[in-house]
Amino acid sequence: MAELKTAGSDGRRYVPYEERTGNESLVYFTRDLSPEGLMRIYERVKGNISGKVAIKLHTGEPHGPNIIPSAWVKVFMEQELPDATIIETNTYYDGDRYTTEQHRKTLEVNGWSSFTTVDITDEHGTAMLPVKGGKWFTEMSVGASLLNYDSMVTLTHFKGHVMGGFGGSNKNIGIGCADGRIGKGMIHGNEQDDWGVVEEELMEKITESTKATIDFFGRHIAYVNVLRNMSVSCDCEGVEAAPVVTPNVGILASVDILAADQASVDMIHAMTEADHHDLLERIQSRHGYRQLSYMKELGMGNDKYVLIDIDHGDKHITAADAVEGVKPFAAT
Repeated sequence: MAELKTAGSDGRRYVPYEERTGNESLVYFTRDLSPEGLMRIYERVKGNISGKVAIKLHTGEPHGPNIIPSAWVKVFMEQELPDATIIETNTYYDGDRYTTEQHRKTLEVNGWSSFTTVDITDEHGTAMLPVKGGKWFTEMSVGASLLNYDSMVTLTHFKGHVMGGFGGSNKNIGIGCADGRIGKGMIHGNEQDDWGVVEEELMEKITESTKATIDFFGRHIAYVNVLRNMSVSCDCEGVEAAPVVTPNVGILASVDILAADQASVDMIHAMTEADHHDLLERIQSRHGYRQLSYMKELGMGNDKYVLIDIDHGDKHITAADAVEGVKPFAAT
């Protein structure tokens, strides 16, 4: 276990765009929350996706109400990635996805087994990937079959998270690719009851785990964040998730993980106080911004970006433009 180290920043502080430095990445945006929207935006970021392709998404707890609908993913895969494989790992907590047998029953309940076979990557063992430049880890344990893939499409339901503040592409990979026993245990191993520094430690460990996976895939990875049914709860809470009060926004995509998650957070900030109050409280109280600042420190991407509205002729817009006129939440 790594020796205790203090966190490097205040993960409760949101950094406004004008205070950010460095280069800008491209982030694409559509308001079209549908399989067609997924396909259109994926077309903008698929350039380096080749070979054997893994689709990393959260397939959800039984009957989870807020996950990306399996029906959407079915159409998306049939049209865009017919030979790709959805990948998952077992959970660290006891429940309906703790063992592979339990996990496969849950996949069936949630509709995934009706059109594909999900690769639970830690079903047949684990593998270690190096963590370059980390302060907590030098390597991270992932599901062994992750290494069988050439490219990864990270298909993420953006939402709040009870421990991480928010769950974007970073959390989807950092927790979701770490295997259920060793890797997730490494990430959660130093948890204590008080928040603050320990919470930022968790943000940093999740991020280092993500870095191990994205370094493995190199340029052969793309990130798609779906801003829909955004509860303050993670999809791992299933039917017990807190009610959704944040409006639906749309879909973001980039080949830069930090830009994708930063733009998603910026869109939440750009909402009215009534619309974003609960989700921002969750992010701030859990020091979730540390995910973003630590990704930047580790050289994982840019927190500045050009936001391109593919619904209106590739018009350059701001996060505020993207959320202008969003309607109060209604399930879709």
